[in-house]
Amino acid sequence: MSKPIANPDLPAPPSGKYPAKAHARRVAKWIAEHGGPNSGIIFLEGQSTKMMEDDDQATHFRQRRHFYYLSGCDLPDCFVAYDLAADKSTLWIPPVDPEHVMWAGMPLLQKEALDRYDIDDVLTTEDLKSGESLSRLLGSEPATILTIEDRADLTLFDKMNAKPKIDFEWTRKAIEACRVVKDEHEIAMIRHANIISSYAHEQVMASVHRASNERELNAVFVMHCHANGCREQAYGCICAAGSGASTLHYVHNDMPLTGKLNLLLDAGCEWQCYCSDITRTFPLHGKFTKESKEIYTLVLLMQSECMKMIRAGVKWEDVHMKAHTVAAEGLRKLGLLNGSLSTQQILDSHITTRFFPHGLGHYLGMDTHDVGGNANYDDPNPFFAYLRIRGELPAGAVVTNEPGIYFRQFPLEQELKDGKWKDVVDEVVLQRYWTVGGVRIEDDILVKEDGYENLTMVKSDLDYVDAAVNGH
Repeated sequence: MSKPIANPDLPAPPSGKYPAKAHARRVAKWIAEHGGPNSGIIFLEGQSTKMMEDDDQATHFRQRRHFYYLSGCDLPDCFVAYDLAADKSTLWIPPVDPEHVMWAGMPLLQKEALDRYDIDDVLTTEDLKSGESLSRLLGSEPATILTIEDRADLTLFDKMNAKPKIDFEWTRKAIEACRVVKDEHEIAMIRHANIISSYAHEQVMASVHRASNERELNAVFVMHCHANGCREQAYGCICAAGSGASTLHYVHNDMPLTGKLNLLLDAGCEWQCYCSDITRTFPLHGKFTKESKEIYTLVLLMQSECMKMIRAGVKWEDVHMKAHTVAAEGLRKLGLLNGSLSTQQILDSHITTRFFPHGLGHYLGMDTHDVGGNANYDDPNPFFAYLRIRGELPAGAVVTNEPGIYFRQFPLEQELKDGKWKDVVDEVVLQRYWTVGGVRIEDDILVKEDGYENLTMVKSDLDYVDAAVNGH
């Protein structure tokens, strides 16, 4: 009997209702504590069905994340309201359409939705559009509707006798602030996405000898995610061989593997709107070359030294600079940088931003690059220009720890010709490393009061990588 594609030994996904009501209360509390209103209605529209141009097929559906946070509802064409003062949530779902049933079967019914979602009341969008349910919700006195601009059909309120005040100030910033700190259910969902993605990464490494191009390995990853219950990818997969790995957000994913040394696979699935984000780099022909192994070992050290610093209250800029410091020392020891320079002199030159140009990591949750990081892309400091998290990490946040070293020929070669890095980079030694391409190692990390928990299951030590790609 052939082996099934799905792995029955993987842990089951988390059970129980998504805690939408608790999230709504958290948002209401944040608004009140930061000077916002204590009463009013948070009102949001979910993603609507969108049709393809010149076709009768719907485009791929992706639920709006702020809507999901307050509803847990993954259906299109829905609305949610939360009454701050009454602590009551209402969900409107599409009614039964006989013609739609003929093509697509029965939709979720009101009673079924009430059982599935953490919501106090479920009505149909027919009730919403008639104005009856809104009138009952708002009452006879003018109310405040807290919403996000362009995230709700405000013409629905035109039928109200007492026109509500529309507030665009509080909802988005409150939800984005609250989404940074995850509750246990959210952490369980991110953990499950990591379990499935980690397994898929393992299967890619085990398949490398049978593949002839990047797209085959990309397909292996997606297949194992889908087969084990995660149909959605959290982001477009980066499956980059050889020098392609020096492109941070590589998009080809179909180039031949012939003549390439290594493969960088940055890929993660999502489980019920919650993401994973994992990167592994491994040799395509069983063994790292000397130069590849040196760079892999350096990136692994960068990650492990940063990992030691992660805990609640740590300033992310400090963790990021630790990665640059380790990179500076490591590149100097390998002879790529001038050995007579001190670590501080190397950092002052900013050369490490050419080998490690991106931020150390980002928040992870319902979005891969999750909200709340307070990035400042206008920062003139080249170390921080692409840093997606600024300030202290709170307990309960999930961050990625993803250092990398890249050998991107443009613009570095041109800068060297122009003399920009004179007496900093050893160009003779550098020639031996161009074919390494790039090495990145990325894990998803839960921040705790006294440390961290690594939610990523696939290992990254050299012995494991060697065993995985050689079928051991």
